[in-house]
Amino acid sequence: MFGLWGGVHELRQDKYHQPQMNLQITTPFATPFGFARHPAPSSLNAELRRLFLEKEKDPSSANAKATMQVTKDLFESRFDLFNWPEPCVRELREFCWRHLHHFVSTLHGQEATTLSRIIGHADAWFHVTRQHGYFGLHNHPMASWSGVYCVDSGCNGEEPEKGGLLSFPHPNLAAAMFKDAANSKLRIPYGYQSREYFLNPGDLLLFPSWVSHQVTPFFGDSPRITVAFNAWFTFSQ
Repeated sequence: MFGLWGGVHELRQDKYHQPQMNLQITTPFATPFGFARHPAPSSLNAELRRLFLEKEKDPSSANAKATMQVTKDLFESRFDLFNWPEPCVRELREFCWRHLHHFVSTLHGQEATTLSRIIGHADAWFHVTRQHGYFGLHNHPMASWSGVYCVDSGCNGEEPEKGGLLSFPHPNLAAAMFKDAANSKLRIPYGYQSREYFLNPGDLLLFPSWVSHQVTPFFGDSPRITVAFNAWFTFSQ
């Protein structure tokens, strides 16, 4: 039965769901995410992996001003990664910037011409996550767009059961304040469940910096290595 103002009505397929009905569904408060994959990541990732594991041993490479607690099973580098001179870092930087620019241009539509007058800035760093490592819930309030690139998943193939998932709880805290039979099992993208992503080597995920996210505990056999960045933009003079 379907309770409707003023009475109780049976929700029958033939009575209320008719294909010819003129109903449009829109997403007025959509949250855009971008997905890209490096076309040939193997050699680039091998160089990045070698470089990052070497830098992990150097205390001067660590982020000495972390604003969140970093567990002993996770290494976080300084935030100046995109300024490093190594060719593999420069290649990754260009890959990330190119796709971020395309992503933002697509979202702007006809207004994308204004992007030719802005200058991008970014903080970038790498994480090496070993068994039991994780990163708590946070966002990046002083940036507009963020991204995560996977150098090494730490797993053989797609094994999301080993954790290390990039997890995004639903950003609208009031969305699930009341659940009943008519809204508790909405399909994606309308549902209230968290979105969790297992990143394979070469995957790039872009998202608004205001969206809170975390990395679930990791149980892979080899290090999980990722690069993260936050970007903000100013108008050129």
